[in-house]
Amino acid sequence: MAETLTSSRGSAVPQEAADASHPNAYQPRMAWTIAIWLTVFSAINFLDKVVLGMLAVPIMEDFHLTPTQFGVIAGSFFWLFSLSAVVVGFIGNRVATRWLLLGMAFVWSVVQLPVAFASKSWVLLASRVALGAGEGPSFPVSAHALYKWFPHDKRNLPVTLINQGAVIGLLSAGLLVPYVSRNWGWRTNFIMLAIASAVWGLGWLCFGREGALSTNASAEGTPLRADAPPRRVPYRKLLTDPTVLSACFVGFSAYWSLALVLTWVPSYLEQGLGFDRTGAGKLFALQVAAGIPISMTLSWLSQRMLQRGASSRVARAIFGSVCVGVGGLGLLVQALFPMAVPYRLAVLTLAATLPNMVFSLGPAILAEITPDSQRSAIVALNVAISTCAGAIAPITMGWFVQANAGNHAHGYELGFALGGAVMLAGFVVSWLGQHPERSLRRLAD
Repeated sequence: MAETLTSSRGSAVPQEAADASHPNAYQPRMAWTIAIWLTVFSAINFLDKVVLGMLAVPIMEDFHLTPTQFGVIAGSFFWLFSLSAVVVGFIGNRVATRWLLLGMAFVWSVVQLPVAFASKSWVLLASRVALGAGEGPSFPVSAHALYKWFPHDKRNLPVTLINQGAVIGLLSAGLLVPYVSRNWGWRTNFIMLAIASAVWGLGWLCFGREGALSTNASAEGTPLRADAPPRRVPYRKLLTDPTVLSACFVGFSAYWSLALVLTWVPSYLEQGLGFDRTGAGKLFALQVAAGIPISMTLSWLSQRMLQRGASSRVARAIFGSVCVGVGGLGLLVQALFPMAVPYRLAVLTLAATLPNMVFSLGPAILAEITPDSQRSAIVALNVAISTCAGAIAPITMGWFVQANAGNHAHGYELGFALGGAVMLAGFVVSWLGQHPERSLRRLAD
């Protein structure tokens, strides 16, 4: 049944007719088409990120790297990641997201190729630094692009969908990387990733479009929300707001977990739990696949709560902080208490999946309290601070593993325990600090 809008006279108007009359109105079909394109973009992004972790063992063997040295190379991906996210985020306030996304796809394609022919570890390091600079802005720009297509109370699911692109990327990596490596060598993976980015860029050039939906008003100029944010707020006021600050901290804690998943979980399955390389890849794919229904269900539940009248603090802030807290508790439990391998894998799967809800709910909270003209920059700053964890977590895990060379499993468990403690701290800060409605009143004052 076609969705309807209510006209100024109170009569129901079919959604398609409203779209034709008012090009700035919510257009579900086009909005979800853009969301699907950006989901594929996110999948390629995470394939790029996780491929190094999937190939950790053969890369360390070929380049004669210690675990700590490999951790430095893995963490180098984030050296320019945050800076790039901030710079391009501010540019995104003024430049169409369509062109920014196209430029990113081009960069990803170019910088992957040198790894396929590298004989020195510095080439691998330089490639990862450049790739991180190219991928840093991808999520904030994608979220900003989606918010131009979806109204306030419909933003959870589309952002969660593009985050599931990450899961699709991880799932594809678990299935494809071992197969490609076994048949054509591990370097071929980087050639295929370069081709994938180039193909996506060509498709986006043909079909990508820029949205025009405002958070503040409908196409007719009537307010969508009585408590909509002001047209502009000084950045010093935005960046000192407790909701913004706590969103950055809980994002940092959640990204600590994600960085460990991307970089070390595949090798943990192999070196810590004793699976062979192919079996570890398949098991890793199974773990990330299990996260898809969990994430989508939780996102739908949060959005449903919001639409049924729950406050944003309850439906988004508290909901997300609980997910991070449970994930952190799971990492601590599986690290500190002995348990059979199946139970350990189940707990690790939940601990790796639940904190990711912050990456959907956090930007929605920030978009709720930030003016449209400043949204790209604020979401980018949030991502920049959050992803700093990606430069720290892989190195700390590498240090724990190397320090426990005689017992790799124990080294991994200590690294996971530290990640759990960081996430529990994020839970506390988020619970106490995130009050979107209060922040909206403060910023509008």
